[in-house]
Order: sequence, then C-alpha cells, then structure tokens
Amino acid sequence: MTKKKNENTEGQILEAAKNVFQQKGMDGSRMQEIANEAGINKAMLHYYFRSKQLLFEAVFKNAFSLLAPQLNKILNDDSSVIEKVRNFTSNYITFISKHPYIPTFVIQEINRNPAFIINMKENNSSFPNLDKFKKQVDFDIEKGILKPINAEQLFINILSLSIFPFVAKPLIKALTDVDDARFKQIIKDRKTEVADFIINSIKV
Repeated sequence: MTKKKNENTEGQILEAAKNVFQQKGMDGSRMQEIANEAGINKAMLHYYFRSKQLLFEAVFKNAFSLLAPQLNKILNDDSSVIEKVRNFTSNYITFISKHPYIPTFVIQEINRNPAFIINMKENNSSFPNLDKFKKQVDFDIEKGILKPINAEQLFINILSLSIFPFVAKPLIKALTDVDDARFKQIIKDRKTEVADFIINSIKV
C-alpha cells in the first residue's frame, strides 16, 4: 500500500513538474510552484527529488522513455527511407509539441553535462539506433532511388529541421510577426513541410 502511494505521489509530482516546466522553462520554474501544482508541501517534494535539476532530469527521462521506442520502431521497421522520413518527422514534431521543454533541456544539459546523453544511451535499450536506416539509405543510393547523400547528414537534417522551431520560437515569432495561434499552425504544418522538403531534395 505504501509503495503504491509513493508511486502515485511521484507520478503526481512528475506531472506537476512537466506542467510548470512547460509554462516557465527550467530557469523560470521554482520548486515551491511545483509543490503547489502537485498539491503537496515543499518538504515532501524534496523528499522525492532533492533538487530542481534532478526533478527536471526525471521529467525528461520519463518523456524520453515514451518517445524513444516510437522513433526506434520507425528507424528499424521495414518501411522505405521515404516513409521513414515522413513517419519520423510527423511523430517527432507531434511529440515535441506536447513536450516543448525537451529540446531546450537537451541543449542545456549537453552544454552543462556532455556525458548525460551518453549515459542515457548506455542505460536505455530503446535508444534510437540508426544502423538499419543508414544501410537503407546506402542501398537506395546504389539502386538510383536516392541522390548521393551521407546517411548521418540526412538524419541530422531531419532532426535539425524538426527541432529548430521549438528552440527558436521567440525569434521565429518575431521575424515572421505571428502570434501563438499562427505559430501552432506553422508547427502543425511542419509535420509534412519538413518531410516534403527533405524528400524532394534526396529523391532522384
């Protein structure tokens, strides 16, 4: 009974933290705000998570554990490279739209602690694996289906075009002079825009 209660409280904290981090980001969030959102006192919050950093990492790992298997499945199923580009882009942008704090956190954490992602990879069996994707790209190039392109560069292009709007949201809104509603529509459209752009650039 106590174990179940502890799991429920921890899940409640993680959900509250996710909501606060989404609204205010890592730097703008306060542990007291998270405690209030979770409906607990600050002492209990610190009992489960000693610091905001540890809590943020827990939220990130929890979200990543949901995303990683999806991406890994797409990269390693029997679909074509073109289908993989479409499915990966759509799934990734959909997921990050629900967890917009993740790209900024990854960049922040890599700068602060370069070993963080490496440790996650070593301790996560579902961490995305590019081996099959790279072999498919090389095979399609040999068959004349795709233009010559390095598979790693192709994957970086897919990832970069999908991530950048989330990281640079204030800059993009200012440069394009759009409000939040229009920005959300732009992000929604990018699920197909990014895929179309990349596919048109690599197809023979």
